[in-house]
Amino acid sequence: MDLAPLTASGDPRLTAPVITTADGFPRSVLRDRHPELLAKVLDGVPYPPEVRLAVNGLLQELDGPILPLSDTHADAAQWAEWSAPYLGQSWYEVPFLWAENFFYRKLLGATGWFAPGPWQSIDPFGPQKDAELAGAAVQAELEALEQLESLPDGPDSKALDSLVLAALWGNRADLGFKIQRPTGDDGAPVVDNLIADHREALLPLLTDASRIILITDNVGRELLPDLVLADRLLVGRSGVTAWLHVKPSPYFTSDAMPADVLKTVQRMIDGPPAASDMGHRLRNFLSEGRLVLVAHPFYVAPLTFDQAPADLHRHYEQADLTLLKGDLNYRRLVGDASWPATTPFKTVTSYWPGRVAALRTLKSDVLVGVDEGRLADLDATGEAWRTSGRHAVIQLK
Repeated sequence: MDLAPLTASGDPRLTAPVITTADGFPRSVLRDRHPELLAKVLDGVPYPPEVRLAVNGLLQELDGPILPLSDTHADAAQWAEWSAPYLGQSWYEVPFLWAENFFYRKLLGATGWFAPGPWQSIDPFGPQKDAELAGAAVQAELEALEQLESLPDGPDSKALDSLVLAALWGNRADLGFKIQRPTGDDGAPVVDNLIADHREALLPLLTDASRIILITDNVGRELLPDLVLADRLLVGRSGVTAWLHVKPSPYFTSDAMPADVLKTVQRMIDGPPAASDMGHRLRNFLSEGRLVLVAHPFYVAPLTFDQAPADLHRHYEQADLTLLKGDLNYRRLVGDASWPATTPFKTVTSYWPGRVAALRTLKSDVLVGVDEGRLADLDATGEAWRTSGRHAVIQLK
């Protein structure tokens, strides 16, 4: 990764500048969000003085030059290669995707995640994740699963349509609304702020697929509908296998790891009847090998999906469909670059070795595949609509 423009794999004539931390939204993430995040980490976990000193050192570093890792654990040697072009530079003049990834890797080093000792494998974001999972909002989501009984059994389009939208919007609205959403005069679902919508082509693929990959994003109210969707794809379909791709280590505050999946399944089991039944099914699917957890180190690397290693490439190729969730995964899919938003989604994802669909609420500037007229209308509002999380896309290659 460097500052050279990215080239669209489907059209070598089409290039776009890599997004950097120099200004705008990326700069605000480093300047405002990351210090707040570090404060929450120190408030949530009773780290000893030496760990707190290291975390505060990372905070101070954000105002100075980029320094090398201070640990030699895990992937430190690989990170030395990835960081070599940027050491000594300001945090505010490097590729945004790289800077965010390096920040989280340094945070894990500072908190002792990798080092032998009492703080090894202690999730620095664990208290925040646990509080959400135990909270009233998730309880309401679990209670809303009773409404699934009104949807037909099996992988029919009506049920999947509801659950795909639930997985898309994550924590924007309660699951009950997303399952029993209002309809227009013609009986079609009302989907506000969905600015690219390929569901008509996606839903039959979900119905027919027997090998499905779901690349997850966040825990809590966002992971729960992912698991509900996985259950719907597996129940009553003995020939179907779903792979749930998660992060191998704490990442971007709330991204799901294997432990988070297991905690969520247990939360479902301990919940209301419909949720409990589903939780038991998911647990059995895991035990039977029909729902498979994958935690590949690529998912915590500062790389885009076109740089995925050969084993993951083969895995994507063998799947009938890969369903990719969230803003960060979208950035890695299309490239973290300032593409014209009208650039076709299929053009920038043509390298993908199979069918891939992105379910993404917009929380950063990157965007492709939007109709020119819709784009003009959104820009005319004068709002920061690309980063507000109030708009979304469902796009299929």
